[in-house]
Amino acid sequence: MKAFRLNRRSRSDRLFDIANYSLLTVGMLLILYPLYFVLIASISDPNRIYAGDVWLLPQGITWDGYRRIFQDSAIWTGYGNSLLYALVGTVISVTLTLMAAYPLSRKDLVGRQAFMWFFMLTMFFSGGLIPTYLLVKNLGMINTIWAMVIPSAAGVFNIIIVRTFFQITIPEEMREAAFIDGSSNTKFFLQMVLPLSKPIIAVMVLYHVVGFWNGFFDALIYLSDQAKYPLQLVLRNILVQNQVNSSMMVDVESYAAKLRVTELIKYGVIIVASLPLLVLYPFLQRYFVKGVLIGSIKG
Repeated sequence: MKAFRLNRRSRSDRLFDIANYSLLTVGMLLILYPLYFVLIASISDPNRIYAGDVWLLPQGITWDGYRRIFQDSAIWTGYGNSLLYALVGTVISVTLTLMAAYPLSRKDLVGRQAFMWFFMLTMFFSGGLIPTYLLVKNLGMINTIWAMVIPSAAGVFNIIIVRTFFQITIPEEMREAAFIDGSSNTKFFLQMVLPLSKPIIAVMVLYHVVGFWNGFFDALIYLSDQAKYPLQLVLRNILVQNQVNSSMMVDVESYAAKLRVTELIKYGVIIVASLPLLVLYPFLQRYFVKGVLIGSIKG
């Protein structure tokens, strides 16, 4: 009877729950519907899209947009390059982030505050585009994979998140006990810290995979060999090649047909570029609460 009374919710509690769920539902629909619309628009007849018939289900289903995208052999090259850049870049970035964050989380590091101020200074001041390009060029990285993965390998914001995670989840007493048992710093980091840091490692992997997969500007600046273009740059070229130039079109029917193809390709390109990340995210999503929130507290 006592438990029953404790479980009873007041009228204000129920109203709060209703309002809370209503707002969350509206927010979820505002986020998901644009993605859903792009998906159904990519396989719908463009004329039905222009007429406003496509809003809940695809109309006049056609796969012409995807056929035109995938018949371009460059897209498979772009997929392979993006996978390579994402894999190599993520391994390098996560390794550097962990190796920088762990010493900064240790109170016995001499000059820890000075190192932190130095890192944070780079968040407000950078060399700029031209000095960065000249540096990459002088290092001989132009038109190589290293131009895609090295310049943005370690982000200070990510280092701060991981450092805070280490400070909260790795108690000083654990390190002292490990050292009493004869552990070295390297052994403690590899055998104790890393196994306890799976959530933040998963979060960093997702952050960097998304960053390298969506990498577009670095490829535009540093790469000239089309065989090394990432997927984003290949899709951009496909979209530009199918753009309609009204000044060069004298036939109205040809202009309308080209416009329809462009519309199909535009939606198809978004799906093709986003699909790998949409597949990857559910496998790492469960680490976000434990990884990001703990890492951001007291950051």
